[in-house]
Order: sequence, then structure tokens, then C-alpha cells
Amino acid sequence: MKSEKRIFVRQPLRMPDADVNFYPAFFSIAESDAYFKMLAEKIAWEALTIGTPRGRVSLPRLVAWYGEVEYKYSGIMHPPRAWTPTLLEIKSRIEIIAAITFNSVLLNYYRDGRDSVAWHADDEPELGRAPVIGSVSFGATREFQFRHKSKKDLKANIELTDGSLLMMRGATQRHWLHRIPKTETPVGARINLTFRYTAPRAQ
Repeated sequence: MKSEKRIFVRQPLRMPDADVNFYPAFFSIAESDAYFKMLAEKIAWEALTIGTPRGRVSLPRLVAWYGEVEYKYSGIMHPPRAWTPTLLEIKSRIEIIAAITFNSVLLNYYRDGRDSVAWHADDEPELGRAPVIGSVSFGATREFQFRHKSKKDLKANIELTDGSLLMMRGATQRHWLHRIPKTETPVGARINLTFRYTAPRAQ
């Protein structure tokens, strides 16, 4: 897809112990609609179950892992699927802002307001001490919540809109958790892509 020449509006989030910037219209409406359709149809989405003290439960969203390295996520080892032309296209756009080369992407498909992701940080050892995470949203707007790990009264929320980019850098993952909560408000489907550099696991 031919990208448009755009002026990006950067909105820094004022959060201590973090480096977070939001680009609300990184992709145009037309680009976002086209990418959502391609990803929904072409990505090899998986419905996974995870182990809990209550036994195995279904992950409340569909997921997929693409790139060049395997990745252990929610206790599950994900072998990588090969990059698709669409993913490489999106990746190259994000790398302009990130100023690094990503080698992997985790995709989440939130089908409606019942789908969610619990509090967590992208702080696995293979992501490094100061990971750069480029999070792209296509589709319905969902609330993204932050909570400081040690200063429980520190919180921040942002609405992740269609075509937006959220960049998290530096010490963000060491000090903050984030989640997408469930919502009873009727909401459409959303696809999220989190690009990152993942160090290859030792053989």
C-alpha cells in the first residue's frame, strides 16, 4: 500500500519513570480500514488456553506471533511465522519513529468488549532492559490503562484510536503495568500489533 506523506502529531504522556508517546493519527482512515481488513483475513489467528490455579482457561482474545525469533508469552512458546508483505509494510513505517529495527510482532485480535488483556509488562528478559515497543491499533477504540508497579496511586489512561501508534521506551516496562480491560459498552473489533526486538534464545 502506498503511504501518504503525513505530519505526525506526537502527544507525550506525562508519566514518571516512563517514556511514552502517542501518535493519534499515524495511519490515515483509508490505510487503517485497508490494513484491518487484510490482517483480519490473512493472519493465522490462534485461540489459546493458558494454565491458571483454576485450571486451563481460554485467552480472551485471538493472538498471532510473526517475525524471526520464537517467543514465550503467557507461558506458551510461540514459534515465529514468516513476515507477510503487509506486516513488513507496517513495520517499516513504525521503524521511522522507533529508530530501531524490529524483528518480531505480537498481534492481538479483540473481537468485542468481552476480549481483554490483563495487567502485565513487556519485560521478558529477551526484550532487554529498556525495550522499545511500537503498538499499533486498527479498528474500534479501546481504553489502555497504565498502573505504576510500586506507586499504586500513579495511574494513566489513554484511548487507543483507529490508526494510532503508541511508543513505549526506556524504563517504562520496568516501572509500569498496562492492560486493556473488558467493557460492557458495545464496541467493535480491534486489531493491535506490538512490534519489538526480541533477542534470539540461546540454543
